[in-house]
Amino acid sequence: MNLVDSNQAQNNLMVSEAASERTLYPYVTGTSVIGIKYKDGILMAADMGGSYGSTLRYKSVERLKSIGKHSLLGASGEISDFQEILRNLDELILYDNMWDDGNSMGPKEVHNYLTRMMYNRRNKFNPLWNSLVLGGVKNGQKYLGTVNMIGVHFEDDHVATGFGNHLARPILRDEWHANLSFEDGVKLLEKCMRVLLYRDRSAINKLQIAKITEEGVTISQPYALKTFWNFAAFQNPTVGAEGSW
Repeated sequence: MNLVDSNQAQNNLMVSEAASERTLYPYVTGTSVIGIKYKDGILMAADMGGSYGSTLRYKSVERLKSIGKHSLLGASGEISDFQEILRNLDELILYDNMWDDGNSMGPKEVHNYLTRMMYNRRNKFNPLWNSLVLGGVKNGQKYLGTVNMIGVHFEDDHVATGFGNHLARPILRDEWHANLSFEDGVKLLEKCMRVLLYRDRSAINKLQIAKITEEGVTISQPYALKTFWNFAAFQNPTVGAEGSW
């Protein structure tokens, strides 16, 4: 092998190694998503923050999207991976529509697809760094489920990702019931989002709430929550703590 061939082989090896690199950690991320069933369908809430590392750099990231005719998707985690998931779902819905058989994929089918996709990428050691909430209504049946970046999934009457699993779901366990009206459901979601705003440094005071019913998907315009920061614990959080600075 001459010098030119040797250099070419080395360059090909370097390109091959570069092409097989994996994302080791996410760059721009969104925080919690909360979903609940209510009397007429599904409600979902997410704020619009995008954190670049520990810096809340982006304040208008939409993380609630409609999928086909019957499904609503919310995502926390890496924003570019969420965009890749949406691209795959667009192809799935397009392929489903091309059959033109009068049927369309429901939320259960979309959720199953997402669990297989997340688990497949995890097995390739190239995961999509997201936790997803998928809800929908088809033929009068409400469906709500979640799946994380390694394919762990379940269905429930209320689900949450990120800090919402620890801070919002206890509230939902106490206050959720199957006959929630739309107004009461929105108030309950706002209560959960307000707690997350107080306790999660990656949350911001700008959110969207989406609903899906038999009539379709409606995603609200971004709006801000009313907050109260004069609690005693906020004024002097270290009072009475031993060994604090």
